[in-house]
Amino acid sequence: MADSKITYVQCDGLAAMKIVKHCHEESQGNMEIAQGALLGLAEGNRLEITNCFPFPKSTDESVDEEEYQLQMMRRLRRVNVDHFHVGWYQSSDIGNFLSLTLLESQYHYQTSIEEAVVVVYDTQKSAGGFLTLKAYRLTPQAIQMYKDGDFTPDALRQLKIGYEKLFAEIPIHIKNSTLSNIMMLELKDMVQEEEGSHFLDLGTAGTLENHIRAMMDRVDELYQEASKFNKYQQTVMRQEQDKHRQLNRLAQENAARVAKGEQPLPEDDVLKQFRPLPVPPRLNPMIVSGQINTISQHINQFCSQSLAKLYLTQALQGAKEARGESK
Repeated sequence: MADSKITYVQCDGLAAMKIVKHCHEESQGNMEIAQGALLGLAEGNRLEITNCFPFPKSTDESVDEEEYQLQMMRRLRRVNVDHFHVGWYQSSDIGNFLSLTLLESQYHYQTSIEEAVVVVYDTQKSAGGFLTLKAYRLTPQAIQMYKDGDFTPDALRQLKIGYEKLFAEIPIHIKNSTLSNIMMLELKDMVQEEEGSHFLDLGTAGTLENHIRAMMDRVDELYQEASKFNKYQQTVMRQEQDKHRQLNRLAQENAARVAKGEQPLPEDDVLKQFRPLPVPPRLNPMIVSGQINTISQHINQFCSQSLAKLYLTQALQGAKEARGESK
């Protein structure tokens, strides 16, 4: 499949607010991952997202998800709303959205809908004052990897694919109508101005603790995957040593049989005893490595902002003390 020509995503403010509302409702209730469908249309190199609706909860077994989506799109079509499926959205926590389920889902979307994207909304980072809404698409290497269905180290090495080449980020822009912008400006004048003290909040221990805990879990998981692969390599080495030992013994025995004028024994009987061992798939370790890289970037960015706040408050405190002494 040829790669889509979509270069950026344009999301209506209504659709963005519906995504934000749904993701925060799910995260505050039971910390589940919120997912939903994106509706819109593709116009040249621009993918427009004009509406969306949430998927039914996975715990509700009485609802057929596919039939539910079809009914929703039919009803939206009746009220003259864009009903074309252009992708899906999902919530994330601490930027940790990369998973095997997301890869498989996006592969099915992108192979059936060429311009499909997945929009990821980070609830925790957005709650801290930084709206985090990002759009991603699978790279051609990732699509080829899933088509081949071979996740062995040799196959991944041949495709030259790593966790940094699984997804390509597509720029996303939020667009509002002129009337919406006028209404927001009026609301801004009606709302009282805050003192802005929350921007200098120095209580960073809780957020940093969550990042570190997530990092520890992922490192532990990666260590277990590395142990499995090391165990596989050790087993392969022992098998090769046993096979060479058996072949050398067979060669000595055949030399003795030839000296006696007898027929040598075939090597196939020995080779059949040593079947190739299944290679552990390397897709999950690659995903975990990507998660660790994402969390590390978040920690780096968060610590940089925290240090800047500390230096700023230190300067403010010094100025305050100097003003008190002058009085």
